[in-house]
This record gives sequence, structure tokens and C-alpha cells, in this order.
Amino acid sequence: MNRRTLGPDGPEVSEIGLGCMGMSAFYGGADERESLATIHRALDLGCNFLDTSDMYGPHTNEELVGRAIADRREQVFLATKFGIKLAPGNPPTRSIDGSPDYVRSACEASLRRLRVDHIDLYYQHRVDPSTPIEETVGAMAELVAEGKVRHLGLSEASAATIRRAHAVHPIAAVQTEYSLWTRDIEQEILPTLKELGIGLVAYSPLGRGFLAGRFASPHELDEGDFRRFGPRFTGENLESNRRIADAVRSLAHEKGVTPGQLALAWVLSREADIVPIPGTKRVSYLEENLAAAEVSLDDREAQRILDALPLAAGERYDEAGMRGVNL
Repeated sequence: MNRRTLGPDGPEVSEIGLGCMGMSAFYGGADERESLATIHRALDLGCNFLDTSDMYGPHTNEELVGRAIADRREQVFLATKFGIKLAPGNPPTRSIDGSPDYVRSACEASLRRLRVDHIDLYYQHRVDPSTPIEETVGAMAELVAEGKVRHLGLSEASAATIRRAHAVHPIAAVQTEYSLWTRDIEQEILPTLKELGIGLVAYSPLGRGFLAGRFASPHELDEGDFRRFGPRFTGENLESNRRIADAVRSLAHEKGVTPGQLALAWVLSREADIVPIPGTKRVSYLEENLAAAEVSLDDREAQRILDALPLAAGERYDEAGMRGVNL
């Protein structure tokens, strides 16, 4: 698989990564053996960029990834995140902590669970409004100086916060949702990243599987799948968004690719330092996703796809979730 750099001078990673969240959290049940096989297959195919977080599980996803890469660490560009704390015994109750002491303790715990001596890309998962970003990034920078972290990242941060963070220590990447139906970052975030030389890691590039045709109704999903109650997958929003998925499927048929491959190829076509990280817990979907790297879209095709598709109806998260983005 070809490589991309996160920013002009940033780290080099596979042009498509693997989001590991669904192997342990939020998307219903998973088979650990299949999940491990999916990670191993990704590495076999040259996909070296693995993304996890301490809150997936919580903690169990890092442990899973750690087991998967135990004898293949040199093949992996490993990213994890800190900052979202789930209440013991009540996962829906969460808080955000970006305090310097927590930065250090969270990193030490992630290193243990992942069974590694360093993290390649360490993100603040959500911005803590009660801690100045300068203090959080300052503590993260100390981890870089100690060799425990190689590169720093932010997730769902505003343009102003990105600038303030980058002034303290270079930020290699910002992670946020970006796809054919989620393009709000094009107004401020993407221009800011381009100006500062920061890469974009695009999560949910398949619209949480909806644009890829993985499901058409929330009733098809497991009981424990949070998409069953997502604003985009219920009520009138669902009907509007089905029309978008139908249009993606039609455009993909014309191109001779799957809907998911078209969606990923479009994200890849936007900028050379955008890296999508579609999540999956199945080898078959992984192989389909990575094959999108072979799908080329010229400017005319990319614009035609863009012109044919409106933005999604409904917010990305519920009201509580949306309060934590673009801070």
C-alpha cells in the first residue's frame, strides 16, 4: 500500500488506516478471533496505521490491539487517545480530563495495555474546556521529550484551539469526522491544517457504514449498537439519508466499484495528507476498504460526486455528544 505523510513534514503512514473501535465498543458484539485476524490481515496488506483509544471498551480495545501487534510492533504506526473518562459501572456517564497529571497517568496506562514502550501518535480525544489547551499540550510534549510518545494529535478541536496547541508543540494530525456527507470542516478546519502543515485523520469516512450499504435501518443492528439511536439513523433523518446512500450506490455502480470504495476514494482525492481510517471488525470488509486505494478519481469525477450529494440530515451525535466537538 502507498504511504502518505500527515502534513508536509509529518510521519509517514499507510494511505488508509484501520479504526479498531468497533472491535470492542459501540457497534454491538464482536468476535475476538476475527478482530485479531482483521488486524493481522491489515498489516499483511501494508496497512500499518492502527487507531484505538483508552475509552474503547473501556481499555479492552487497547489490550486487544496490544495482543495483536505483540510480535509485529515494527510494522505498526500506533495511535491512541486519552481524555474521555467513563464512570466505572456506568459507561454512558463520562467526563473530559486534560489536566497535566491525567495526561501522564493515562499515557502510562495505555503503554501498559498496549505492551509497547512508545506510542507513535497520541491524541487528546476531546478538548477539556476546564484546562487550558496550552497546559494539556505542554504535558503531552513532556511525553515526547521522554520518548514515550513520538507525535501529538488532537481530536474534534476547533481551529482556534488547534492554533493555540500548535504554538506549544507541533501537532502532527487532527482527527475528526469527514466523509461525503460530513463536510463541515472544509470551512475552517481544513484551511487551518493546510496553513499549519498538519495532517487530517478522517474517521467515519463511510458514514458509520451507512454510505457503504452495511445497513439500511437501525433495526438491522445489534441491540448494543449506538447507531440504533443516532440522530442520522432515526425518524425523518433516516429517510433523507437513505436517499444519499442510494445516490452513492448508483454513482459507485457507474464507476464499477462498491459504495464504500467510492466514498473512501473521494476522501482520498481531497488532499494528499488526508488519511481515512475506516473501522471494521471483519477481514472481508477490511479487504474491500483497502482496495479503495486503487480507485482513482479525477477532479471532474470528484466534483460530480460532490454535486450529487447533499449533506446528511441530522447531527453526528446526540445533544450531549455535540457539546464535546469543535471546542
